[in-house]
Amino acid sequence: MNSHTCHYEYLDGNAAAGELSNIFTMDVTAAKGQCAHCGATKRFAEAHVYMQAPGIVARCAVCEHVILRFVTTRQRVFLDLRGMTCLILDTSQLIDSGQ
Repeated sequence: MNSHTCHYEYLDGNAAAGELSNIFTMDVTAAKGQCAHCGATKRFAEAHVYMQAPGIVARCAVCEHVILRFVTTRQRVFLDLRGMTCLILDTSQLIDSGQ
C-alpha cells in the first residue's frame, strides 16, 4: 500500500450474509472460495468485507486481493466473482423438497 491509500475498517464475511441471501438460497458465508490471485482456499466468512462503498467488496484474508463485488441498484444486482477461481457450496445440509 502507498501513502495515498485509505485505510478502512473491514468486517468478516458474515457481514455480507444478508445481502447475499437475497440472491443465494444457501448460506454463502459457509462456502469455501479459492482466491484467483494467491490460490488460498478459505471460508467466505473469513474474507475481509468492506461496506463503506456503494455496495460490498470482499477481499482475500490472505493476500487482500478483491474476490467479490456486490452492488444492488433499483432493479438489478451486480455480482462480480472473478477474484475467485471457484466457490464451493456444501449441499449436504439441504433438505430434499421431494420427500
